[in-house]
Amino acid sequence: MKSKPKSDGPTGTEQNVLVLQGGGALGAYQAGVYEELAANGHTPDWVSGISIGAINAALIAGNPPEKRVQRLRTFWQTVSSHLLAEPIIPGEQARSLFNEASASLAATFGLPGFFQPRFPVAAAFPSGAPEALSYYDTEPLHRTLEELVDFDLINAKKMRFSVGAVNIRTGNFAYFDNHQQTIGPKHIMASGALPPAFPPIEIDGEYYWDGGIVSNTPLQYVLDEVPRPDMLIFQADLFSARGPMPQTILDVTERDKDIRYSSRTRLNTDVFRHSHALRRTAHRLVDKLPKELKNDPDARALHALCCNAAVTIVHLIYRRKNYFTQSKDFEFSRTSIEDHWQSGVADVQQTFDHKDWKTRKKPTADVTVFDLAGKAGD
Repeated sequence: MKSKPKSDGPTGTEQNVLVLQGGGALGAYQAGVYEELAANGHTPDWVSGISIGAINAALIAGNPPEKRVQRLRTFWQTVSSHLLAEPIIPGEQARSLFNEASASLAATFGLPGFFQPRFPVAAAFPSGAPEALSYYDTEPLHRTLEELVDFDLINAKKMRFSVGAVNIRTGNFAYFDNHQQTIGPKHIMASGALPPAFPPIEIDGEYYWDGGIVSNTPLQYVLDEVPRPDMLIFQADLFSARGPMPQTILDVTERDKDIRYSSRTRLNTDVFRHSHALRRTAHRLVDKLPKELKNDPDARALHALCCNAAVTIVHLIYRRKNYFTQSKDFEFSRTSIEDHWQSGVADVQQTFDHKDWKTRKKPTADVTVFDLAGKAGD
């Protein structure tokens, strides 16, 4: 795929970063986001993901540029290949019923290339047996990753790659990063091992679950980079903390899930903006110190906290539609997958078409945040 020039003009030494949240079937939105970003010249230098975001990240980092969109589409078409094709009756109510039926099929029969129900069921296995710890077997995903992802390419470090998981024994968050270790299929599977549906994944004697249990967004890991370069971060989130008051018990379940997994994207960005401003202030203050004070232990400690990088964060947050319900993250029909994908494309287009983006310049200070998807261009 031939890329257009970057939509915002030259970005100098900015590092392009793509941050991908977890969210099951909604992850097709991220595939659309990547497709449109790449078409506008914003291929990432670093991609970081959790859960389904880790799978999308692997498909991006583990393929050459000309194959990435194709491999993303292959994955999403595979997992949606045996479910209902499209609703027969038009209208939002009919679509909602169609989605619920598709979600039920996925939960009952699994998804090709992703997971399959255990037989016998988990309760039939003895306590402590690996099969007793999950409802589904994810060996199909292992095979899919080996087929669609070039792990030698990931480990060649042409693109930085990091995925988050949770150590079951300690409860601590862990990141697997190709700048720190050799990445394989198990690292991606660990990031997406959501209990009790999926089994824990063993890596070097430790067992891991889905990173979304602790934090569903890997933004903080990216922002903790030291030393931090100038960054242009595209954050593709699948759950929005903002939403309507529930009207039914199913709405309650959906709203609970949205709040739980949104990881408070906008709040965390505001907190980072404040802390980053303090670090830049510390940088300026240390520079003003006389030579005799620069080696003072307190001055050195303050200098270690300094950061003078310019950071831009672009929010791309999936917006709910009336015909999706609490099952939206495990509803994998081909119709819904295409719907999510096109929503990702549209949100990037709307962001790049907005006047605030078109007049964007690389920041020289502080943190700049764009949250433009779905807003009028003028």
